[in-house]
Amino acid sequence: MLQLSFVNYKKGAAIVVEGKAQTDRFFIIQVGQVQCVSEVKIPGQEQVILGPGDFVGVIPCMSNHLQIETVIAMTDVTVIAVMRDQYPELIAKNTPVAMKIIRTFANKMRVLNGVLTKLTLNNVASESPEQLFSVASFYDKANRPDVAIYAYYQYLKNCPNGANAETAKQRFVALKPRSHAVYFEPTEEMTRKYPKGTMIFCENQSGADMFIIQSGEVSISKVVDGNEVTLAVLKKGDMFGEMALLENKPRSATAIAHEECVLMVVNRKNFDMMVATQAQLIARLTTTLAERLWALHRQLTNSQIKEYSHKLIDMLALQLEKAKLNITSTQGFQTNISVQDLVTMCGIPMNHQAQAINDFTNLAQPKIVGGKIYVSKPSEIIKSAAFYRSKA
Repeated sequence: MLQLSFVNYKKGAAIVVEGKAQTDRFFIIQVGQVQCVSEVKIPGQEQVILGPGDFVGVIPCMSNHLQIETVIAMTDVTVIAVMRDQYPELIAKNTPVAMKIIRTFANKMRVLNGVLTKLTLNNVASESPEQLFSVASFYDKANRPDVAIYAYYQYLKNCPNGANAETAKQRFVALKPRSHAVYFEPTEEMTRKYPKGTMIFCENQSGADMFIIQSGEVSISKVVDGNEVTLAVLKKGDMFGEMALLENKPRSATAIAHEECVLMVVNRKNFDMMVATQAQLIARLTTTLAERLWALHRQLTNSQIKEYSHKLIDMLALQLEKAKLNITSTQGFQTNISVQDLVTMCGIPMNHQAQAINDFTNLAQPKIVGGKIYVSKPSEIIKSAAFYRSKA
């Protein structure tokens, strides 16, 4: 049975504290105002003040990570405490609360993705449909025809008379004979299979499908000024594409099959049915978004580290933290990413990548198994990364 508790805080009291493991509950503000502050100051991030109806502590609670900010009562405050294991029941009894959390998360992800891209690549991606051509050209020059051809197709679909339409047509025709790209247009199928290295959707492409990974891996990335930054590498059970579905806006990033994958497709009609009937699935979506937002906060911190080799170690530590390893264990850990994946996640410019990889290899001494990084002592990587972040 759902039992919510009311908690009162005096002006100036801390409701949650950054870095603490207070993650078994989150809070919905009923009365008063709070201010959210973080030790790491990210350029462009404004001061956040929340009031009645807003919520705090949801990201660390639902992702089961440490608190990412400190929340201070600006006035006397009354909050409703919601335990993590009560969330599915809360959804069943009060769907609008869950949908407000999910839509707030989706909006925050779009904003943070833009901030991260700007900090990592010193620029932001164009929101014009012409960006589809820029993405296609980038992957074409990188000799990734299965990705490029899909983006060319979407450009021609969106800009049939665009400034680069003739070039896009020529490159599409040239690449078609050797392409393995699939699903240029959406279908009614509930599951789709994508070969490794093919594009699922492109940033700035319209679309309203969300995907759940049944098998394989998917990378989420953006391209700005001829550079690519990987935002995440997702695995079985993860969801993606939800922002276009929730906000009815063009895709904010590109999704590519990192390995051959099978995806379950959720369209708007299916999603509305899920919201009404499947509280556990909506809870899972909330957890997925919380995990991604927590990782974005960590990546924003990573963007403030100047030394490239230190950035790479911190990014590797992030992958270990996402796996929720027991850092006191002496067991090693096999990641699902390569050194080049780390480089792309950090957005290191092409002309600095070789030196960065060499310095990282000397510092971290990673073991490569099947092309992926194996970490023999995760606790040492995590401790080193924390040190590098403290010096940023």
